[in-house]
Amino acid sequence: MKHSFFCFLIFLSSLSGFSQQIHCGYDFTSYFVVEPREEGKNEIVDGLKITLVDFLGLDLINTDNKYSWIKPNEVLRFYENYKIDSKGNRVSPDDPNGKWYFYFAKASYLISVNNEFQAEHFRIKIEDPNGIYKTVFIPLSSFNMYVLCTAETRAAQFGRRTNQPIKVVLEKN
Repeated sequence: MKHSFFCFLIFLSSLSGFSQQIHCGYDFTSYFVVEPREEGKNEIVDGLKITLVDFLGLDLINTDNKYSWIKPNEVLRFYENYKIDSKGNRVSPDDPNGKWYFYFAKASYLISVNNEFQAEHFRIKIEDPNGIYKTVFIPLSSFNMYVLCTAETRAAQFGRRTNQPIKVVLEKN
């Protein structure tokens, strides 16, 4: 009797292992993706300084990883996506054999935030260190976030689609 009860417990525990969800490499993380372009051009403008700011325009600091799981106690700045070769080394964006490091972002700027990030409380500030383009502030919304790992599936989605880049047209000074 004890033996059959023990076997039954092992059987139940093995079933619970199958019900656990497989985790994704992006669990608990979301991204904002920005595509800044000049009016009438298709290329992304390189060399911009893009920062998350509060509604006063002050740089957002990731105090104790409150907003992002990376770069604690630093200003939250976007960085340009880049291409890599088959060995993981950076290559030129023009390399036809290179693959985008963040496959979902292509040529763009991006930043990682945690899934609890309250997007509606913040904005993006886009500055041009070369002074060619005007500084612009873009309000954020939760639908701007790329949520890459989710167990939620939807048959139909109404309203704005998620996981779309924030497209910005820059004006010259």
